[in-house]
Amino acid sequence: MIPVRDDLRALDGYHSAQVDVRVRLNTNESPEPPPAAFRDAVAAEVSRVEWHRYPDRAATELRAAIAELHGVDPDQIFVANGSNEVLQTVLLAYAGPGRTVATFEPTYQMHAQIARVTGATVVEGERAPDFTLDPAEVERVVSEYRPHVVFLTSPNNPTGLVEPVERVMQLLSIAPGLVVVDEAYAQFAEWSALDLVAEDRPLVVTRTFSKTWSMAGARLGYLVGPTWLVAELDKVVLPYHLDAVKQIAGRLALRYSDDMNDRVEHIVAERERIVASMSDLDLEVFPSGANFVLFRVGPGQGLAVWQGLVDHSVLIRDCSGWPRLTDCLRVTVGTPEENTAFLTALADVLTHPSSTDGVTV
Repeated sequence: MIPVRDDLRALDGYHSAQVDVRVRLNTNESPEPPPAAFRDAVAAEVSRVEWHRYPDRAATELRAAIAELHGVDPDQIFVANGSNEVLQTVLLAYAGPGRTVATFEPTYQMHAQIARVTGATVVEGERAPDFTLDPAEVERVVSEYRPHVVFLTSPNNPTGLVEPVERVMQLLSIAPGLVVVDEAYAQFAEWSALDLVAEDRPLVVTRTFSKTWSMAGARLGYLVGPTWLVAELDKVVLPYHLDAVKQIAGRLALRYSDDMNDRVEHIVAERERIVASMSDLDLEVFPSGANFVLFRVGPGQGLAVWQGLVDHSVLIRDCSGWPRLTDCLRVTVGTPEENTAFLTALADVLTHPSSTDGVTV
């Protein structure tokens, strides 16, 4: 057996539990599929794909459509196979061996994971007990480590908190390198850093089609940034990395913005219902601007409550063993019926902690 790179030996892959349940609320997907008209339009165009030819390497039409959506130039758009590949491409270009990447924990685990895979050194700032980010901590991390790339996730995953615009502006004023604002859940929040993107700012904003566009199965993401940065990414991205079907699906999805906005409104309303109901259960529920809610159960009860929900055929994300997230669980906002099933099961598990339907994970 050939050993893996020395710096990768201590790393684990990114996984979430796969359990056969009736209600699956652990991966922050959209609870509703795209409209039928979108599926029909994609099928019609895919039937005309010239399969013997490579796809458009520059994804010209897709980038133009995304640029029109955000009111920017197509040269400011980079697209890839999910937002994780977008992040990987950025880190291949601007991080790597001998360079430092900063995160503020707890946050999306893949930021540090991908940075380490590229060979970069990762430094971690600390959030407050309520998961907010103290400006003094931002100042400390930047002044002490002078990172080449700084990640800020808004709304943050897994906490759900939306970073204030002042925190992004602070980073832009003091960071010596690139600032990446990961906005995978931005459509559920009240503000976006997209308005801050400019040619004279080392800022990129990343987005995904997986959540609000109901396209998790397509694996499509993009960033908006300065043209000079997007041009540099061409040096590290693989040729023809984005297949023809993804380019078609992404371009056609943007025709259904009204449907997407309607889904967002429904999800936000359901999110608030979940928060209110869990608050009535005397749980510590953290504010969320995303399509999920993080909450904390009683001391030492995180895994037991998660298992109790599985026993009721409801799967959510167990964060209770993660650093800084003791006894925390995260639930994705589903359909009204799924959310009711979750709330009913949660109330029963908290009231009768030994109740079980016989499922063990």
